[in-house]
Amino acid sequence: MSLPDTPARWLLAALAIAALVLTPVLALGWVALDGSSGLWSHLLATVLPRASANTVIVLLGVGVLVAVTGTGCAWLVTAYAFPGRSVLSWALLLPLAVPTYIVAYTYLDLLHPLGPVQGTLRWLLGYESPRDFRLPDIRHLAGCIVLLSLVLYPYVYLTTRALFMTQAASLLEAGRSLGAGPVAVFFRVALPLARPAIAVGVVLVLLETLNDIGASEFLGVQTLTVAIYTTWVTRSDLAGAAQIALSMLVIVLALVTLERHARRHQRYATTQRPRPMQPQRLHGARAALALVIGALPVLAGFLAPALYLLVEALKRLRGEGASPQLLAALGNTVAIAAATTGAALLLALVVSWALRLARTHRRRGWAGFANRSASLGYAIPGTVMAIGLLVPLGLFDRWASDVLVAFGGQARLLLMGTLWALVLACTLRFLAVAIGGIEAGLTRIPPSLDAAAAALGDGPTRTLWRVHLPLLRPSLAAAALLVFVDTMKELPATLVLRPMNFETLATWLYAEAARGTYEEGALAALLIVLAGLAPVILLARTGATQGER
Repeated sequence: MSLPDTPARWLLAALAIAALVLTPVLALGWVALDGSSGLWSHLLATVLPRASANTVIVLLGVGVLVAVTGTGCAWLVTAYAFPGRSVLSWALLLPLAVPTYIVAYTYLDLLHPLGPVQGTLRWLLGYESPRDFRLPDIRHLAGCIVLLSLVLYPYVYLTTRALFMTQAASLLEAGRSLGAGPVAVFFRVALPLARPAIAVGVVLVLLETLNDIGASEFLGVQTLTVAIYTTWVTRSDLAGAAQIALSMLVIVLALVTLERHARRHQRYATTQRPRPMQPQRLHGARAALALVIGALPVLAGFLAPALYLLVEALKRLRGEGASPQLLAALGNTVAIAAATTGAALLLALVVSWALRLARTHRRRGWAGFANRSASLGYAIPGTVMAIGLLVPLGLFDRWASDVLVAFGGQARLLLMGTLWALVLACTLRFLAVAIGGIEAGLTRIPPSLDAAAAALGDGPTRTLWRVHLPLLRPSLAAAALLVFVDTMKELPATLVLRPMNFETLATWLYAEAARGTYEEGALAALLIVLAGLAPVILLARTGATQGER
């Protein structure tokens, strides 16, 4: 007997989805507690101290660098006008198109002692051999921090510039009228007001840093994420991997708490509509210096890796062409991304619509809980999500096999070791992205349309189908694009849950980098970067529209 078409049915569905997202976290705790007490002492004595110390150092270093770079670039293109500023304002987002493991992959070859950068320097300085002159190796903590910061600073730039663009010009003019110079106005007026946006951007960066596995492993830095992967894959120790994953979740919880604390009292209000500030025009050497400073992060974070990948990919295509295995990996990547996108949009629509119905009836409690719980997946690193899913997937397969045998069938795995396990992990991880996009679209639809549909006798499902879905098409398309590209770039969860002999572009690149065959992996990396440009262009257009408004 089915439930009638009421808000309660949608709320139950949203709660079921929230429970699905929380299942990996609960399973992690159960597996970790099930491990032997001696295992904890072994991890505390050998693995956790070094991995935790490296993780904290990387987080601190990346946090400081992205805060300085992102905030500085945001203020530069907002407070000053100079030739090239309009191009630079969107070009500063381009490093978002390059996953962290790809930038590490490219710079390992670019800065190799026999690579093009050091070869050119030796030629200019008159040296003939790497024994005579070589740059320091980037395979250490400092190199990892710098390379991750080059790719991830746009998160801070995006959130901070959006706030700078909406700051009231009267507040800055008041500071200038009191005798404050440009530097004092920035540090005493603009920067304190921007702290909430900076905190949001930095926390997003740190969550992405925790999720990284490829860059850290390529650069020889053992972080908690790398320790989880090696503990499970190399040692087949699920309990140990779960215990390390719980340690990482403590860091995730601390980051989210820190971000909320930083924004707790950071509010200001004005009784008038704020007038955006007018940028100060620069001329001559100052304008050229501003352009160079703003272009450096784009050059190091996007142009250099992208040009390298293009050159290496062309070498490969002119020589042996694209291998059949690479084409198969491309097909696998598209299939996984398409299935994840469809599933994430469907689940996100259920959660967002349940919250909309609850707000209409002024009963937000459980619907708000379901929405927040369903959005937790994005804060959980991919490796942690994958390890947490292993136990519930195994329990489901065992139950399903018993049912099949009871009805005369053969016992077999239905989820473990299949594409559906990987699709499930990616769906739960990127569900928050789809929820955010759909909720943004729903907020633009006036509640009067819901009331009109109800007055005409339409229930919640019919109202969603006939009224809201046609109006949500742009938001659904944008959310689908973001989920699709994020899934294409996902490496940690794919490494843990992929079927045997199944490659995506990300895992193909990971394997080629491990073997040191850079030309073969460059084509896969270039395809991932080209796919990543689509959401960056979307973000740039959205930011330009907001700036005009």
